[in-house]
Amino acid sequence: MPEPLTVPSALTAQVERLIPSARLGRLGRLRRGLEKEGLRVDATGHIAQTSHPHALGSKLTHPHITTDYSESLLEYITPVYSQPGEALCFLSDLHTFTYHHLQNEWIWPGSMPSRLSGNDSVPIADYGSSNVGTMKHVYRKGLDMRYGRIMQAIAGVHYNVSLPDDMWHALRELEKATNIPFNDYRSTRYFGMIRHFRRHSWLLLYLFGASPAIDKSFLPEGKVPEKLQLLSDDTYFAPYATTLRMSDLGYQNKVQSQLKICFNSLSNYVNTLRHAISSPWPDYEKMGVNVDGEWRQLNANILQIENEYYSDIRPKRVAKHNETPSQALEARGVEYIEVRCLDLNPFDPLGVTEDQMRFVDTFLMWCLLSDSPWISDEECDRLDDNRRWVVERGRDPELTLINHGETTSVREWGEQIFAEMGEVARLLDAVEEGSPHADALASLEPRLADPSLTPSAQVLERLKANGGSLSDLMLSLAKEQAEQLKAAPMQRSREALLAQLIETSHQQQHDIEAADKETFEEFLQAYFTKARESRAMSALPSEVRQ
Repeated sequence: MPEPLTVPSALTAQVERLIPSARLGRLGRLRRGLEKEGLRVDATGHIAQTSHPHALGSKLTHPHITTDYSESLLEYITPVYSQPGEALCFLSDLHTFTYHHLQNEWIWPGSMPSRLSGNDSVPIADYGSSNVGTMKHVYRKGLDMRYGRIMQAIAGVHYNVSLPDDMWHALRELEKATNIPFNDYRSTRYFGMIRHFRRHSWLLLYLFGASPAIDKSFLPEGKVPEKLQLLSDDTYFAPYATTLRMSDLGYQNKVQSQLKICFNSLSNYVNTLRHAISSPWPDYEKMGVNVDGEWRQLNANILQIENEYYSDIRPKRVAKHNETPSQALEARGVEYIEVRCLDLNPFDPLGVTEDQMRFVDTFLMWCLLSDSPWISDEECDRLDDNRRWVVERGRDPELTLINHGETTSVREWGEQIFAEMGEVARLLDAVEEGSPHADALASLEPRLADPSLTPSAQVLERLKANGGSLSDLMLSLAKEQAEQLKAAPMQRSREALLAQLIETSHQQQHDIEAADKETFEEFLQAYFTKARESRAMSALPSEVRQ
């Protein structure tokens, strides 16, 4: 009989001290919002070549329906909610509203793209003639020059989470840290959360990865990585892979890898990004920036803008007008966390479930309440190794990971994390009816002992049972889900809001375009001059500026 798993006493003590306040309603609830991407495809499963539907509003100014990289890559953005179900309800209504305006097109349910016909078959999003719209378009042209468009057609779910101020105040008091300014304390603790997340994000990749296969058209002709095997005439797969989206086939970049951002402090993060958007890169310089009057990229630096940096988690702060993301972080600290490593769940019409949201909430709170020392360069490399191994062969029963210098299996380490998360679930459930966080853990833990229960394994099982074509399977799922979503009732008030936003967003885009008084070159020069400025660094305590 195995020994019972132990939970760190410090973690249990923190939870026990917080639970009474939680039961009295003094801590508030986590707040979260969803950003969900999905390709529009035609009846044959090829990426749509049509423009973003005018009937959905302006993709430049609409607050909830826009596009990511491609004109064909829908992006839905929900408001912030304190209940996961409310966010999912809004997301469902966005899907239903969209289907009321799509003609013979469907929303692709998988993270890896549909059938493509080369790089140029991925149309770059066009945001109109304003300077800000032109900047968004040129930035995407730069991504094409640097990485190609095909990689940019990958989709996923971004999960944004923040703790209420009441909870931060309670933690500050428990730690006797009230002498530290609130924003500084919150930022420092958020970065501790991020470091613990990076040490253990492999678990999310294992539990929720759902992209073990790709359509043949995703690969350059004649170039098949050794990790992939042929499953059918049009599909490649990796037998034990969890999420090829997060592999070197997906959002990876060798130039960016030199940045070595391990999130040890706010100043380290911001200054590294500022350096990257100010430092030329020879290969990008050779491509040219403005060649014969044609803008090819915003600049020839390691990053064109901060958003080009790829990471599975980001610290965020809503920026004010004429403020860059880094300046917002410097001036007022971290406001929320963006989790970016979640595949779409192709078997759910919304791509994400409430159990998954409850689990991620618990996981993030566990990351926050756990001890999280700074990450050395050596450990940073080891974390990348663990992550890569789980991405490429997470369901391999022979796989072992490195935990504090010792080898351990996915199951053993995962069960220890689940045991510790159980304590945190008690805290989060203290403000809920029933035990939704503990229930989410209970529903997902069997995936550790039985990899066949993971979404990646289920995708492969369905593929092998249905002819092996990934695109055929995803198109079939897309059409089934479309019928469910078309028939789903919408909240009348929300339907009215979305209908109104069609006209309002187009008018807002028109007003922005009419208000421009400077050339695009002048606009861009002013933007990057401001982006290089350092704001509020002297106001941060020395331990945060390190």
